Amino acid sequence: MDKTWISLPRLIIVAIFVMVWGYEYEGTVRPLKRMIPPSHELDLTQLGAFDSARHGRMLQSHVHGAFSFPVERGTNPISRIYYTTLQIGTPPREFNVVIDTGSDVLWVSCISCVGCPLQNVTFFDPGASSSAVKLACSDKRCFSDLHKKSGCSPLEYKVEYSDGSFTSGYYISDLISFETVMSSNLTVKSSAPFVFGCSNLHAGLISLPETSIHGIVGLGKGRLLVVSQLSSQRLAPEVFSLCLSGGQEGGGVIILGENRLPNTVYTPLVRSQTHYNVNLKTFAVND
Repeated sequence: MDKTWISLPRLIIVAIFVMVWGYEYEGTVRPLKRMIPPSHELDLTQLGAFDSARHGRMLQSHVHGAFSFPVERGTNPISRIYYTTLQIGTPPREFNVVIDTGSDVLWVSCISCVGCPLQNVTFFDPGASSSAVKLACSDKRCFSDLHKKSGCSPLEYKVEYSDGSFTSGYYISDLISFETVMSSNLTVKSSAPFVFGCSNLHAGLISLPETSIHGIVGLGKGRLLVVSQLSSQRLAPEVFSLCLSGGQEGGGVIILGENRLPNTVYTPLVRSQTHYNVNLKTFAVND
């Protein structure tokens, strides 16, 4: 019995090989041509463009990637905020953005911001990034729930927070650089265009000098979440995970996309709720 199960696939493979060999010369033969002729020289910029396009096609052929970002805790003992670092623009600049699961928009403070703290803040300058584009209200990446106004350009937004703070500005598209986790020991540097907010007005606690945040990355349930945009570009599934350390040093990791870990226990979310909620059945301490 064991020999039959082992030999059967081999017979099938041999049969398929014979069929392919028999029809090898009946099909259409298409010669292979060089994309770049040997006599044609390309500089490093052109070669980089070819490689970026090739890598983009590789990424878009899969939707199983995961993007890992380290999480740090702020030094302010009052706010105790957690943040991660994003590289935005061309050339890329680093921005420390606060992680917030209660809001939906990624935004950074722009160079024209009014009410922004002036110290320890990195301002985004759209004019200094060669890949930055302001979004018009007619842009296909915009949706009706983004405060669309008739005839407005650029597309504006306003985000209000539970502590009374708010920020407003306009939407922009630019490249965000990240590392794709291909396996446990392989990461690939990549970049993709994302829509995010360019804030030019702050009010409330986020405008205080002791806050000095570069921006906020919302991880709520809106359509412009970073992970939703990754999914729409077929770069990763629409899943994220966030692990925060409870120690004195803080820290943790945020993973955009699916990165299954062994022995993980899942709990379903209540879909009808605006924020992330679970049905709590029991609660025990030192049980």
